[in-house]
Amino acid sequence: MERELYLWQEECLNRWLANKGRGMVQAVTGSGKTLMALEGARRLEKITDRELMVRIVVPTGALMLQWQKKLREFLSQSEEKGADGQSGTAPGQIGLRGGGHKGTCRCKYMIYVINSARYELARQILEELQRGKAVFLIADECHHYESGENRLIFEFLPYIEPYKDYFFSMGLSATLPGGQAWIYLSSVLGKRIYSYGFHEASAMDTICSYDVYHIKLSFQREERDQYEDISSRMTAVYRNLVRNNPSLKKAGIKQRYELLRALVSDKDKKTAREAALYMNLTYKRKSLVCLASARILCACDLIDRLAPGKKIIIFGERISQAEELYQALDSRYPGRVGRYHSKMGEQANRNIMERFQAGGVRILIACKAVDEGVDVSDVSVGIILSGTSAQRQRVQRLGRIIRKTAGKTGAALYYLHIGETMEDTCFLPEGTQDHLFEIEYFSEQREFYNPPYDRRARQLLEDVKDAGMPEENVEEIIRCLRLGCVRSDWTRSACFLEEQIQKACNRKDRNYWVCMKMLHR
Repeated sequence: MERELYLWQEECLNRWLANKGRGMVQAVTGSGKTLMALEGARRLEKITDRELMVRIVVPTGALMLQWQKKLREFLSQSEEKGADGQSGTAPGQIGLRGGGHKGTCRCKYMIYVINSARYELARQILEELQRGKAVFLIADECHHYESGENRLIFEFLPYIEPYKDYFFSMGLSATLPGGQAWIYLSSVLGKRIYSYGFHEASAMDTICSYDVYHIKLSFQREERDQYEDISSRMTAVYRNLVRNNPSLKKAGIKQRYELLRALVSDKDKKTAREAALYMNLTYKRKSLVCLASARILCACDLIDRLAPGKKIIIFGERISQAEELYQALDSRYPGRVGRYHSKMGEQANRNIMERFQAGGVRILIACKAVDEGVDVSDVSVGIILSGTSAQRQRVQRLGRIIRKTAGKTGAALYYLHIGETMEDTCFLPEGTQDHLFEIEYFSEQREFYNPPYDRRARQLLEDVKDAGMPEENVEEIIRCLRLGCVRSDWTRSACFLEEQIQKACNRKDRNYWVCMKMLHR
């Protein structure tokens, strides 16, 4: 059964097959990497004269189950009708290893969590090749497999020279690494054969359109004083360290911190103490920024202004902060908020994720755990409550909200950052979003400031007041304008806005869209 693939998927598969079925693919989350890899397996079966065994490695149990679901759907669509006239996935075709699953390794399709794959996959692949079978290894999120014990999954490679024509591999990642990690992965999986980023995916309409909002926050006065005090102490300590270790001054940021960590164990006790103090102050300052009180207030006020039907993921770094936000939101939206983090326990996390996917929970607060392996295509809002500077994690988080699905008109990501600190002010420096909005939040007034929008809103209010509109109508317009400040609806086309007016299911919703259309003029 031939599938209609996106153009990028066809081009990628053609390059991969031309490279003898070896290579890595860098493609944005939500653009169809999984389907492309499975279609690659189907095409391999057409050109090889041996039975093909497909071996898939993933970093987490959640991702394993996601692959199982996608694979079942793929096979049920691909298989020809059997003797009973029915179609479907043949029993025993798919096996799982890891995350509590101990399926037989004889299945045609095996999905391994990396923790289980380390000590058995290499031997099994080599045995299968020796038994005259062809093997296709799919390494999903392959940036995880270049270090430490994870490299054990590739131990079979030096021994497959007699069978190399029957071994195929594909590495998948939204963000392939560089440097030595890149060199190693290229040696075991093959060179990068295709790159497909946000810009290309947006242009080719393989992901939904999305907007990014940078929301600037401010410290409370006490927090600001603490930040400045810690920064002053860091400057003084660093000056002493540089005086005795000039190499620090010439080093880049990453190398500098590696040197500082090494100096903590320096033979010179004074240097070691100063290095340890500097590292400790760095952690304290980062924690102060991460846990700034304005973040919780802003997230709550932001969600109050978003459309009530929107499904939301909130990304945080600290469990204590996630719990505090959960308590605040659960009182506003009882039964509709869930949290997902390591202290919840595996079963509790699984339960809340099922409720989130089914729609019972509308707002999910997560700490790192959903950066990979979560496919909830109807999520349209992401809020970075507190984040990391790692580009890979940022790309993965944006990927959680930009999958296309029926009825989804777009997505929005809100990045909260503290102004006048070391925290990045820009979420994705590539600037590939459809629209970028710079907004400021004032925690004392509990209000957002969006200059271009606010100018239009003020003018609209002046116009309706000059026209003698009744006070109650003006108050309703003010309510609608407060909601629109953190949305991009006022930038949409007149046709889209008119359509929303006609589809509105209640008076308040209709009033909102009428106001947005008035702003659009």
